This record gives sequence, structure tokens and C-alpha cells, in this order.
Amino acid sequence: MVVGAFPIAKLLYLGVRQMSKPVANRIKAGARRSEFFKNYVCLPPAQLYHWIEMRTKMRIMGFRGAAIKPLNEEAAADLGAELVGEAIIFLVGGACLVLEYSRQTANSRRKEEELNKNISDLQTQLGEVRLEMEILDTRLKEVNRVLMAIPAPSGK
Repeated sequence: MVVGAFPIAKLLYLGVRQMSKPVANRIKAGARRSEFFKNYVCLPPAQLYHWIEMRTKMRIMGFRGAAIKPLNEEAAADLGAELVGEAIIFLVGGACLVLEYSRQTANSRRKEEELNKNISDLQTQLGEVRLEMEILDTRLKEVNRVLMAIPAPSGK
């Protein structure tokens, strides 16, 4: 078992996850500054999130069919930037989980293949030992047959 590789992989995953937070914060800051990013990336999910949230709250409180006003542009841009940042962190965390799972699966597959190879080798050796035992048993029977064929010395 390689002891050094295990902590390095974990450290790498942790580093990627920690790096995703500042990257997400930069993207959020860029989203607040860029009109294109704000209008086409941040505002639509923020308005959808606001609409779903308010609709759910209204239904819980018993108000049916009440019109929901959209968020103002500044609040929607902030909420959209937060959603984008959280989505990035979530995706990086999910990717780390998937990579760790695939790494563990590969390790267990490798160990299983190694174990199967060892079992196969042992079965081959067992077959060889059985064959050798049969050969020796045949030789022993032949030696016994030859010894029985030798006449016993007469006791003069």
C-alpha cells in the first residue's frame, strides 16, 4: 500500500475546494460589474429563484393566485451572483467527490484483480503439486511392484 499518495490526493482535493471559494467570490464580483454577465447569467436564475421562493411561501400561508413582483435589478444581481458563486462551490465539491469515488473504485478494482491473480496462481501451483503427487504415487507403486517381484532369499 502506498502511504504517501493517499494524503497527497486528499490534500489536492482540499486545496481545489479551498481555491474554489476565492474564485467564486471573484466571479461574483465580476458579475456585479459586467452588464452582460449580470443581465444574462445572474438575473434570470435570481428572478426564477425569487419567483419559486415567493410562490412557495404564498402557498404555505394560504394565498393562492397572488401576483409576485420581480426583484429590482440590484437585488436580483446580488442574489444571482450569490447563486452563481454557491453553484460553483457546489460543483467543485461534487467534482471532488466524484474524483475521490473513482479513485477509490480504481484502487479496490486493482486490489481485487491482484487478489484474483494470486488465487489463480495458487490454483495453478496446487494443480502442479497434485500432478507431481500422482507421478510420485505411480513411481511408489512401481517400486513396490518391483520389490514384490524380487524372490525372497532362502534361509539356508
